[in-house]
Amino acid sequence: MSWVTSQFDTRTIVLIPIAIAINIILGQTVASVLKVPIYLDSIGTVLVAVLAGPIPGLLTGLLANLIWTYVLPPPLNSPYAAPFAIVAAEIGLVAGLFAMGGFFRSRPLTPWPQLIMGGAIVGAIILVIGIWGFLPFYTDGTFTFFSDNPDASPFFTALGWLIGIGLVAAIVALFVLLFVRRDLGVAYVFVAGLITGIISAIISAPISAVVFGGVTGSGTDLLVAAFQQGGSDLQTAVLQQGLISDPIDKTITFFVVFVLLQTLSRRFVARFPQGERAIGLEDA
Repeated sequence: MSWVTSQFDTRTIVLIPIAIAINIILGQTVASVLKVPIYLDSIGTVLVAVLAGPIPGLLTGLLANLIWTYVLPPPLNSPYAAPFAIVAAEIGLVAGLFAMGGFFRSRPLTPWPQLIMGGAIVGAIILVIGIWGFLPFYTDGTFTFFSDNPDASPFFTALGWLIGIGLVAAIVALFVLLFVRRDLGVAYVFVAGLITGIISAIISAPISAVVFGGVTGSGTDLLVAAFQQGGSDLQTAVLQQGLISDPIDKTITFFVVFVLLQTLSRRFVARFPQGERAIGLEDA
């Protein structure tokens, strides 16, 4: 119990509702506006998990999805979020455990042989994401970032543009950190995100198939339909979609949090229960 309670200090308690708001706003924007096979509804969860620990991360993910469905009014609420609360909790738990293992630590000036190996891993992940994740999503050959949802509010449309700019900035930051700062931490983060995404896909697939029939109101429904047209049954199609979308989403989410940690004051980060361990200050 002392290990659990030590993760909940005043800063953690203040950060959790902020993280929940981040999850809901970004997740609702992606679901209602953007035509991409990702969710971006776990950035707040992962941030809490890294800074405070796996239990606060678990709680943040769980509460975010329950509040998203049962507390908020339209257009912020989503009837699809609550059944996936267990998946959101798993993401927070696993991200916190990876942070405890040092996967979110920056490793600048890595020797070139290690960096080349790590860069090859990251490059392979990006290649798989691009070829198997994004390209099949645009089956008509038209690359449209925004969906044609007529009910999308101007607020979410504007936020969608900001997210698009942020994704481009994240790609630029990835290569800057990897090859300019020679930071092998990028490879660790991508591997952690990939593993977390695979676990999430395995857990979420039965929920999506049984509760929603594979239709969850997000852009990823197109992938489920495509796999079914290709001959897969519903359960298999949902799992195939999840094994594409979830690893993409979690690798992006983990990297966004990793970059955010680099921009925050080391003193500020160290004040959280797991801050020193997460960024390696305890080894300095």
